[in-house]
Amino acid sequence: MASFTDFLFAPPTPVSLPILGSDQRFPVHRVYCIGRNYGDHVREMGGDVKRSSPVFFMKPADALWLDGAVPYPGATTELHHEVEMVVALGSGGRDIASADALACVHAYGVGLDLTRRDLQNRAKADGAPWDSAKGFDASAPVSALTPASVCGHPLHAALALEVNGTPRQQVDIGEMIWALPEIIHELSKLWTLQPGDVIFTGTPAGVGPLLRGDRFHAALGDIARLEGHIA
Repeated sequence: MASFTDFLFAPPTPVSLPILGSDQRFPVHRVYCIGRNYGDHVREMGGDVKRSSPVFFMKPADALWLDGAVPYPGATTELHHEVEMVVALGSGGRDIASADALACVHAYGVGLDLTRRDLQNRAKADGAPWDSAKGFDASAPVSALTPASVCGHPLHAALALEVNGTPRQQVDIGEMIWALPEIIHELSKLWTLQPGDVIFTGTPAGVGPLLRGDRFHAALGDIARLEGHIA
């Protein structure tokens, strides 16, 4: 195994998330996201609600953001919020059966899939990838994680976002087009899932702009809370 002296410069600090009730932290491997997973959001974005193959994309692990002050990104005038249930895997594998998928889940949280909507719309029109619209610095503010041993595996929970005290998004996670076991199953057909993988599970209707100075409060039932502001 290489020592620190074998590297040209110091490797980056590993990305990790706090775990409620524990001094240990959750080390992050990859961040997977699913798009178009609530029918009302598909409709508001002008799409056709039909159950076909799920749409996956990734964010860099260091896009996860734990500081309450979220910097407004460059190269956009349309920063949008997308509140999502976040799932942290404690084990993984390939071709995981849906019936076995929840056994892989270590913890739950809530996060924002921040999006440069103008760049995403341009990419869609050009048939180009979404990376610059989705994977920018600090594009994934996320809460501390609550272990499944504490909260169980919720089939129903209110996923909600307020901006400056005004409700913006709210849904029951039971309305997901692709339920969590199916998401894990489908992801594991495309990638070998690993302990440390994090999954953003999709956003409901009500996505909209965030401006500098806006304060946000996101919640997943009584399981997770996320608060902050756009700096």
